[in-house]
Amino acid sequence: MPKRQRQQQLAREIEDNPFVTDEELTRKFKVSIQTIRLDRLELGIPELRERMKLMAERSYDQVQSMPLHEVIGDIIDLQLDKSGISIFEIREEHVFSRTQIARGHHIFAQANSLAIAVINNEKALTASADLRFIRPVRLLEKCIAKAYVRSISGQKGKAKVEVFTYVGEEMVFQGHFLIYRFAKEITDGGE
Repeated sequence: MPKRQRQQQLAREIEDNPFVTDEELTRKFKVSIQTIRLDRLELGIPELRERMKLMAERSYDQVQSMPLHEVIGDIIDLQLDKSGISIFEIREEHVFSRTQIARGHHIFAQANSLAIAVINNEKALTASADLRFIRPVRLLEKCIAKAYVRSISGQKGKAKVEVFTYVGEEMVFQGHFLIYRFAKEITDGGE
């Protein structure tokens, strides 16, 4: 494939999936990692960490339902009562030492906290969850969780949220959450 054509496809690939790693691009384009890095440099496309930082700095809705430091993973996009995206890198403390496979509760915690964070309410809590772990996640893999609010019931105070977690383009986890949306408390005294 000619260099110019490869660079055009590379730019489109990164635009479609800003979380794609140089290693994944190497496999896709069947070139060396140095070639991918040079192509990115020539195109003015920053490395993955910089792209993640740029996305995190974009303006997005603020989490209402919980303190931001309690969210597992870094929220990089949030549209309350609509959708959200978080990224979570699996480190040594998240894996079983023998297998280097992530403990499931970390994958669940990222998805669950994102499902709560996407709710536009001061108080929200998971009522139930239907989970499916599709494949093991390993040390140093980056989990990208995408949450979608599917329906909100004002009277019953509940919301249905679906969360899909990916490593690269491969889905590794799927969760359907029912989230309680607590009614706002009314205070006396005119505050």
